[in-house]
Amino acid sequence: MGSTVVVAMDGPSGSGKSSTSRAVAHRLGLRYLDTGAQFRALTAAVLDAGADLEDPGAIAAAAATPRVESGTDPQHPTITVDGVDVAARIRTQEVTDHVSAVASVPQVRQRLLDLQRTIIGDGGIVVEGRDIGSVVAPDAEVKLYLTADPAARAQRRTAENGAADVDATRADLLRRDSIDSGRATAPAVAPDGAVHLDTTPYTLDEVVDQVVALVRRATDGSSDATRDGARDGAAHGATGAGSPS
Repeated sequence: MGSTVVVAMDGPSGSGKSSTSRAVAHRLGLRYLDTGAQFRALTAAVLDAGADLEDPGAIAAAAATPRVESGTDPQHPTITVDGVDVAARIRTQEVTDHVSAVASVPQVRQRLLDLQRTIIGDGGIVVEGRDIGSVVAPDAEVKLYLTADPAARAQRRTAENGAADVDATRADLLRRDSIDSGRATAPAVAPDGAVHLDTTPYTLDEVVDQVVALVRRATDGSSDATRDGARDGAAHGATGAGSPS
């Protein structure tokens, strides 16, 4: 595997992009970056600062100075704010409820965009989020957009969080989708040229196998034709951007 490849993995919550990204990075010997964890980390910092979450200026001010650091080992990813481990804190319902509001503030997005591009550096990384292929790494050699049926997404996220109310989880996922896709700055979209993969009918291993094969095909050659062939030839249901997923 080429050490400079950048794999951009986009998609909504519950589509399987986190588990897939980590597994793909581990299998291919690449680094891994969870940009969503960074937005959650800043959200926790904004909450701790007591900022008015209805005031974008107050959010921007509270998010301007906390130091966010992301470990990129796919087997042991870490996230800290000012040196404090916040891996558990960022998955709380409080942070989940407010992360879209914080992430919609342009100054927050710009600050983390600069950090994300610094971490990506010369490549050799799988990066997951909601605007990776469209904004953070538009020139990534491999772009994927993972989707799943809302019911499946809700079941997965409920299992991950240990929640009991699947319907409430589904409603929250759809709420966040609406906010993230409708924000003025870097809205969550399917990137141009991305491979669409509906993960609903597949196991994690099956999805990982498809993505690994796609990355290997895309990096076997350097020509555009090679990348186009990888995009068009993804096995088991992956389709080119703009096709039904």
